[in-house]
Amino acid sequence: MLTIHDGQCGICVHFGETKKDDQPRLVQIRTSRQAPVDLVEPCGHPKHRSVELKVTPISSCEGFTPAKPSMN
Repeated sequence: MLTIHDGQCGICVHFGETKKDDQPRLVQIRTSRQAPVDLVEPCGHPKHRSVELKVTPISSCEGFTPAKPSMN
């Protein structure tokens, strides 16, 4: 398991934002700040959508926007 820290993708509102079917898992990750080592999700940040960027929970960028743990 990976431990997610402030400013990393796993707790960003854009992490997995475009995969609506994965929301319960993302809420669990945001709440526990733990994620599987092999997890990769699309980044929904407007600057990255056109390139369909995929990131890990411990990735980060200047577009980080903290998500509330229960945000859908």
